[in-house]
Amino acid sequence: MTAPTTDRFAAPRPTPKPGILDIAAYVGGKSKIEGVAHPVKLSSNENILGSSDKAKAAYRDAVDRMHMYPDGKGSALRAAIAAHYRLEVERITLGDGSDEIFALLNQVYLEPGDNIVQGEHGFAAYAIGARACQGEVRFAKEPGQRVAVDEIVKCVDERTRLVFVANPANPTGTWLTGEEIRALHAALPPSVVLVLDGAYAEFCTDPRFEDGLDLARNAENVIVTRTFSKLHGLAALRVGWGYGPAGIIEPLERIRPPFNTSIPAQDAAIAALADLDFQQRSVALVEQWRAWLTQQIGGLGLEVTPSAANFVLINFPATPGKTALEAEAFLASKGYLVRAVGNYNLPNAIRVTVGLEEHNRAVVDLLREFVSR
Repeated sequence: MTAPTTDRFAAPRPTPKPGILDIAAYVGGKSKIEGVAHPVKLSSNENILGSSDKAKAAYRDAVDRMHMYPDGKGSALRAAIAAHYRLEVERITLGDGSDEIFALLNQVYLEPGDNIVQGEHGFAAYAIGARACQGEVRFAKEPGQRVAVDEIVKCVDERTRLVFVANPANPTGTWLTGEEIRALHAALPPSVVLVLDGAYAEFCTDPRFEDGLDLARNAENVIVTRTFSKLHGLAALRVGWGYGPAGIIEPLERIRPPFNTSIPAQDAAIAALADLDFQQRSVALVEQWRAWLTQQIGGLGLEVTPSAANFVLINFPATPGKTALEAEAFLASKGYLVRAVGNYNLPNAIRVTVGLEEHNRAVVDLLREFVSR
């Protein structure tokens, strides 16, 4: 319930500003099943191969510097990112995961009454950050569970400051072509920042896909964010980065916490970038088993949304006994954690991370058992 807006000074105890208590806290994928010591976790889109051995070694080597503050600018990591992606180092910012960059963007650009636009199934962190700044969140329709340029543009008005697009999207896995992203950018006023969240970009290998970095290099109102949590398997270390024009990066740097990425995280991320073999194996596994899961689960009579990420979204009927929530519970009873996504306006779907071969085959067998009951 929203706290009263009048005379907060005279309140009997500290009172959050209006809107804070209306925000639904972020809920991550489940990690535990009561009575199951080691469940198979396919609920958070983590890299099922773990982390690069080189990244693990770099993390261990950092132990003797635990008493020291990290380089506040993350200079070595920014240089490594710039070299890997052929970017200008001064146009890169680091975040405590890409989530922090979303929050900082909202802080920089939103005043009370301003708005952001995102897809109706878009990542919850965008909206949480906007509402914390007393901004309005506008949800554009996603026909076929896919962001539509026209629907985004319909929601934009003179108070729009940010448009968030994950490409590929979470939790649907759908994606926009480079042509569509450029069309969206061209349709936006130059005062609106287009935020391209590329958390899953490495898993989309279709030649029509573009990661947005060239667009961000040449436009004044585009920022691309990336993360080390997915492909590189460093989710626990919380390292993200953003690339954009100086006019966006410079104000972010003014309010970014000074030591928001740790020494072990920076060192592990640098090592992970250099381990091309681990990256290639991770992408190859996802490409192989994502297609297999889509085909096999579709053969059970369930609709699988075409995905370009490291997960698949499975759609269920609303028929009692066959629903998405019941499927999630059934899989959990067998030791497999997946993610129901009703909080993303997808009450009839579950999201399943691509696992190892034995995990993927088990999920299909269990779903076959579920739909046959």
